[in-house]
Amino acid sequence: QTKTGIALLYDEVSENAYDIRLKLTKEVLTIQKQDVICVSGSDHSANHRTVTLRRQPVGGLGLSIKGGAEHKVPVVISKIFKDQAAEQTGMLFIGDAIIQVNGINVENATHEEVVHLLRNAGDEVTITVQYLREAPSFLKLPLGSPGPSSDHSSGTSSPLFDSGLHLNGNSTNTAPSSPSSPIANEPKYEKRWLDTLSVPLSMARISRYKTGTDKLRSNAFEVLALDGVSTGILQFYTAQESADWLRAMSTNISDLTLQNMKMANKCCSPSDQVIHMGWVNERLEGADSSQLYKFKFLALKGSSFYIFSTPPVSTLDWVRAEKIYNLCEVLFKIHKLWLVDDCWLQANLYLGIHQDFDLEDQRPYCFSVMVGHGKSHYFNVELGSELAVWEKSFQRAIFLEVQRTGSKTYMCSWQGDTLCFTVDFALGFTCFDSKTKNVLWRFKFSQLKGSSDDGKTRVKLLFQNLDTKQIETKELEFQDLTAVLHCIHSFIAAKVASVDPVFIDSQSIARKYMYSN
Repeated sequence: QTKTGIALLYDEVSENAYDIRLKLTKEVLTIQKQDVICVSGSDHSANHRTVTLRRQPVGGLGLSIKGGAEHKVPVVISKIFKDQAAEQTGMLFIGDAIIQVNGINVENATHEEVVHLLRNAGDEVTITVQYLREAPSFLKLPLGSPGPSSDHSSGTSSPLFDSGLHLNGNSTNTAPSSPSSPIANEPKYEKRWLDTLSVPLSMARISRYKTGTDKLRSNAFEVLALDGVSTGILQFYTAQESADWLRAMSTNISDLTLQNMKMANKCCSPSDQVIHMGWVNERLEGADSSQLYKFKFLALKGSSFYIFSTPPVSTLDWVRAEKIYNLCEVLFKIHKLWLVDDCWLQANLYLGIHQDFDLEDQRPYCFSVMVGHGKSHYFNVELGSELAVWEKSFQRAIFLEVQRTGSKTYMCSWQGDTLCFTVDFALGFTCFDSKTKNVLWRFKFSQLKGSSDDGKTRVKLLFQNLDTKQIETKELEFQDLTAVLHCIHSFIAAKVASVDPVFIDSQSIARKYMYSN
């Protein structure tokens, strides 16, 4: 199914926007611009057309013009009147820039100068025109017949003066002159939408923000292909149109990502499948103010969480990830959602393991992935639906890895003794002497009643003795305490999910938000 529509292409340098037509298929987004082409007759370049107009007693030249050097645009034809001189040539179109009038170059002339020349050019006026493919939207030129009938541009008046040359002007000839009409072997021209750029959507990314900043573009976004080719900034007339196009493109990109995952999974063992992957923005820590965020490509595959700067395309690419973490030792946490009434929601998941972030940035749909040694990565996605998918995918990937692994053992120490601490999906917690392998203590997951740590290496685990109902405190020291705490969290959450999947679903912050929307 193909989606088409009219939008604007915004040029940040000139700060002008140009009318374009978008064509979206499952795999490609195509940008089209209007141009005048020669459809029959001599194959002269349609770039420059020279047309002779005979001024009529009623209707004059039959056209209006806009623009001029004072507006940093050429003078263009803004209206062509039905059954009058300009229309009868079949060679002039709205949007044609006037380059010469009777051999005089007017490319850098003001509006008034061109009006004066045309009005005083006598009964026969020869003009050379070239279609202005990038007519700034402030000219408010009607888009004409190609494209949808709901014409965005024509209904609004332009800040620029529209000079009508359908008035008689200074005609000396009072007898009606023969109308300007196309001659049989003259070339025929048509205005058409032509493809100017095609952006493949496989592994493409969308950005609604000004590069690297928290400044959200109003009703506008940019699509970047895997090879870095950009559509430029696509601007829409309404927030609704912008949202519709954003959703349509995101859906197509997601579908293609799913296809890529299926292809990749054919080459991978059942224990090393890709669960989810996609583009996010990562907030740079301690970055300068101009570049707060950078695009990163995340993947959940087998036992690992990968961070890439560019997507893995071949099997070999998986080894060149910037970072690889074991899924049992990470903690996924949603930070912010933009609710319908624009208030912020702070979200803590499960055990409420909390870390204070500086949450002053203005981006909604943020999540962090906390990793070993107290470090964390802070990400943002473009849509609430993407946040819900990442939340669900992290849960699924972590639960699968816990069940696959079965148990994790960490070296630790207490009062000079080297011990081993095991988290086991079936048995719970076990601590044993690393040399003699003697079990010192063992507790089920359900016996863990609380914990506290010093934020560095030391943790106190509070277990309830099943016989005495008394709380027993076990104190241990780990080299990477954060990884161990995350592992405990992962195993307990997976255990709860295996017993009560409904509870885990009820904890989904992102999906609650999605449904409330």
